[in-house]
Amino acid sequence: MIVYDGLKTDFLQSVEDDSIAMQIEANILAKMGRHTSKSEFRSWENSLSYMYRVLNDDEIPSDAGIAIEYNIPQTSKRVDFMISGYDDKDAANMVIVELKQWEELDSVSAVSSVDALVDTFTGGAIRRVVHPSYQVWSYAQLIKDYNSTVQDNDIEVHPCACLHNYMRHENDPLDSEQYRDYLDEAPAFTKGELRKLRDFIKKSVKRGDNKEVLYLVDKGKIKPSKSLQNSIASMLEGNREFIMIDDQKVVYEEILRLSQKCMDDYKKRTIIVQGGPGTGKTVVAINLLAELTQRDQMVQYVSKNVAPRQVYLKKLKGHFKMSSVDNMFKSSGQYTNCGKNVAHTLLADEAHRLNEKSGYYKNEGENQIKEIINAAYCSVFFIDESQRVTLDDIGSVAEIERWAKELGSEISYMELKSQFRCNGSDGYLAWIDNVLGIRETANYDLEGVDYDIRVLDSPNEVRQIVTEKNRVNNASRMLAGYCWKWITEGKNNTDCHDIKIGDFEMSWNLDSGEPFAVSDTSINEVGCIHTSQGLEFDYVGVIIGDDMRFEDGKVITDYTKRASSDKSLNGIKKLAKANPQEAERRSEEIIKNTYRTLMTRGMKGCYVYCTDKKLAQYLREEVTHAKRND
Repeated sequence: MIVYDGLKTDFLQSVEDDSIAMQIEANILAKMGRHTSKSEFRSWENSLSYMYRVLNDDEIPSDAGIAIEYNIPQTSKRVDFMISGYDDKDAANMVIVELKQWEELDSVSAVSSVDALVDTFTGGAIRRVVHPSYQVWSYAQLIKDYNSTVQDNDIEVHPCACLHNYMRHENDPLDSEQYRDYLDEAPAFTKGELRKLRDFIKKSVKRGDNKEVLYLVDKGKIKPSKSLQNSIASMLEGNREFIMIDDQKVVYEEILRLSQKCMDDYKKRTIIVQGGPGTGKTVVAINLLAELTQRDQMVQYVSKNVAPRQVYLKKLKGHFKMSSVDNMFKSSGQYTNCGKNVAHTLLADEAHRLNEKSGYYKNEGENQIKEIINAAYCSVFFIDESQRVTLDDIGSVAEIERWAKELGSEISYMELKSQFRCNGSDGYLAWIDNVLGIRETANYDLEGVDYDIRVLDSPNEVRQIVTEKNRVNNASRMLAGYCWKWITEGKNNTDCHDIKIGDFEMSWNLDSGEPFAVSDTSINEVGCIHTSQGLEFDYVGVIIGDDMRFEDGKVITDYTKRASSDKSLNGIKKLAKANPQEAERRSEEIIKNTYRTLMTRGMKGCYVYCTDKKLAQYLREEVTHAKRND
């Protein structure tokens, strides 16, 4: 959907009349039912006045098409500015421009060891955002990959970014070598480079199209391109990490059937897939992503946590840096402004981590579960309620059922039972649930379980073993409960140690953007729940802090021992004043679920250190007891 469209002459006239921002504001209200903020209105006035100067050139045809605020179909993404026309070979072309209000004082800085992110001042603080060139390149890829009219008519899409207030300097962070691939594909034009931007447009728009190209793009049918289908298929082919076995294949085939049924009868369906740690929820989701794309569906993998998205995307892409597959992995907060059934199928992994509100301040949207169901014909939720680890986690079977019924979506239930993590041991999971007091289990012995579980006397001993295991294939990690404050000043420095226990010192996982699960240097860091949940390793070393102890013959929790920098229990003190019993129940569930999740990240072994000696002794005795019949 295009909010504003016209010819170049129409656009220039509207800017001269000081009416362009008001026209866009009125169109957004009429077409989208949304009111415009003052800051957004001012940004239009500033940026579009600049684009007036850029286009005020006789060599840019007067009947070139102009579109402002183009909502890319099946997404909540909007392209700021588009110019359409024909080149000197009469080929259809469209230039898309991402307009930024960044200024020199915004303190842009490159982020090392991470792809396509920069730090800049936005929203009242320094925040980590995507590089403008990457952002507009990804929008261009979305259009090329999912708009069948663009594919069928060979419409060329040329992306660029315009930072008209930003003064570029020599060796500017914006031009760091790590962004070179994106800058080559989508150049960034800054203050004083108006003529360069103008020349960029004139290369592709030699003759006007009277908005014909814009019309074709706006009315294009949504279908994944052959190149995208081939890309995801080739990435999956031969990748052993995504091979399905046993009931994974059964669940996969049934979801395919139901998803295809949605495409045949255009009825909404919601599928709830329950499964514990290591049962292959993500393996099924990634295979569905590939196969449904092959079947011409607009399908996306969705997760609240960034870590699983980063890791599985990296595993798929391998050595490829730039790939349109990037657009298939989405945050759960991406659907707040989406219309009904804009996607064919959405695959919500780690659905237990979904939140009510989205956005940095948790003030956007209504409910992420509702928004995902609303946005797709077929919504699939992979869930393990025992892995809810923050007060914000609302993902539950009951909550999914509630919104599915309200939105008229038919509900189906499936379960993944076979346990592949922990060397096939359901017994190990049952043992953890029992000894931590999460639930009583009838069968919790470790007899015959080929799994290395040990409770050690020092964190240094744990680190030594995990480091040795990691030398084999970089697949072992140190993890800990969030009982040590993350030192902000040292978030990119391994010499700044957050976690100190006697003579043991280590840093929390660095804020470098490189996924903790796959980085070669992560063995020198300690991962938390947020960077390890949804992922798996060969071996893990888990440090249990003071938030869990053993007293009076049982395992107890103490939320006051959590670090102040931990956001998992935000609001617990307020809840404790209003309802102490509920606060105790919720905090105990979260803390125990956290350690249960950390202790089930290792497929072959888990080495534990407890700051509470009584808890260590209790766990050690339980291990011995469970192995008594070995």
